[in-house]
Amino acid sequence: MLDQAEKLRRLASKGKEVKKDFSQCAAKPTIITVTSGKGGVGKSNFVVNTAIALQKMKKKVLILDADMGMGNDHVLMGFLPRYSVYDVIFGNKKIDEIIVTGPFGVKLLPGGTGISKIEEITKSQRENFIEKLSLLGDLDYIILDTGAGINRDVLGFIACCEEVIVITTPEPTSLTDAYSLVKAVDHFKLKSSVKIVINKVMNIEEGKKTFNKFNSVVNKFLNIYTEYLGSMSEDKRLIQAVRQQTPFLISYPNSKISREVNFIANRLSGVKTDEGGKGIQDLFKRIFDIFS
Repeated sequence: MLDQAEKLRRLASKGKEVKKDFSQCAAKPTIITVTSGKGGVGKSNFVVNTAIALQKMKKKVLILDADMGMGNDHVLMGFLPRYSVYDVIFGNKKIDEIIVTGPFGVKLLPGGTGISKIEEITKSQRENFIEKLSLLGDLDYIILDTGAGINRDVLGFIACCEEVIVITTPEPTSLTDAYSLVKAVDHFKLKSSVKIVINKVMNIEEGKKTFNKFNSVVNKFLNIYTEYLGSMSEDKRLIQAVRQQTPFLISYPNSKISREVNFIANRLSGVKTDEGGKGIQDLFKRIFDIFS
């Protein structure tokens, strides 16, 4: 059996080949992978609320909850999906039967255990699933909410996307894990740059200071560019929103953290990417090609 390092080398190689195949496709949607070096840094809250902010800007956004068996985007949005990607691939469900439509029209595609069983999918099941995806129509953004840490799944989703956002906090352990993740992305040459969001900051200055320290270490030891996307404050309203199962951008639209997420979404909306896909069908073709 191949060891993990060899598997990741092959994964990186496949990712490059797949990206070449799709480099001539249309420039939309922008596929963004949001990830973190460790759990508990607010990644899913960032994903859900940023998606809503983009949707309010008249963008069409779909969230793919790609946290294997541990996804909770639906909880933050106040939903309990009955089905997931698994039921489309291995069952007889249609895409519109599993899609959850959230605030302002944000779409959520629950990954469930379906994504973790990609290696078991037959060619006919893949083709049938990709054909069903056509019902989703045009999208401006597809946001992948991955699990935390460094593993084959997370690096695979990073290889599939155009933009990578790493969420961290000012805590030393969080920064260390975020650095290890960025180091892995650099080592396997999955991306030439990543974007950084510092969550749970006391103020804007702490966010900038934390990024500058992080960036100086990256510049010293790695060959990858890190861009500061912004910060999110430590805000008790976020805790209240989670308990209410309502995104804070909906329940507390005028809060400081909501303004910060709107700022980040505005920055993201101006992102220009050289690569792109024709839609979520292309994304899953990439995923299938990489994980098979």
